Amino acid sequence: MLRPGGSGAGNEHERLLPSATLAPYVAHFWWVRWDLAEPKTAETLPHPTVHLVFDSTAASAEVTGVHTKRFVSTLAGRGRVFGIKFRPATFEALYGRPMAQLRDKTVSLTEALGPLGEELSAAVSPDLGFDAAIDRAEAVLEPRLGPLPPPNATVRDLVERMATDQTILRVEQAAAIAGVDARTLERWFRRLVGVSPKWVIRRYRLLEAVERLKAPDGLTIAALSAELGYFDQSHFVRDFKAVIGQPPAAFLRSRG
Repeated sequence: MLRPGGSGAGNEHERLLPSATLAPYVAHFWWVRWDLAEPKTAETLPHPTVHLVFDSTAASAEVTGVHTKRFVSTLAGRGRVFGIKFRPATFEALYGRPMAQLRDKTVSLTEALGPLGEELSAAVSPDLGFDAAIDRAEAVLEPRLGPLPPPNATVRDLVERMATDQTILRVEQAAAIAGVDARTLERWFRRLVGVSPKWVIRRYRLLEAVERLKAPDGLTIAALSAELGYFDQSHFVRDFKAVIGQPPAAFLRSRG
């Protein structure tokens, strides 16, 4: 979260884990409900994951692919949204096409999943309430999800490790962990995740930088950039500004 806009009075945000059957595919279910006197804008730096989003205000059911830039949303008036966050590299097993086709896109569930999308759209509504929406979603998805194919499982676990393992700074390191060569890993990532392994590594290191700048630990920006695998501070500053919208020093000042 770069700029919180949906927390506090007039807003409710919940998350729940999926059933054991869906756990290999789904990270969690989420729910946002708001009743605001004034609009609020939230900015987030998304993870390399796919969301199914059921919006009562727009009366829509959509798939949001991996977003490579900041994601900005504005909440106004009254509304509610129910969502399903898939784990990395797992939605491809349902989608059946290269995930790069969904990069930086939001499409209808029906367009993305055909008859399954139609069934989900008809069954799931945020107007049902959080628990009921989860029950409906699980009832539709569980019979459709078999064992996750081995390459998907390998890439899923690798992406989730990248999120927390600060020592993974190069594609060659990631390929060695997966037990394949760098070229094979590149192909897997573009088909199963939608972006390159280098992009995922860089995204997680930038997310880490954001968290470190939110809670200053005494490191200078130069030291932080070196710790995150950048060869020079200027490259880190350029990447940070391109994605976050402002250089790290300005971001740090805005938090103060």
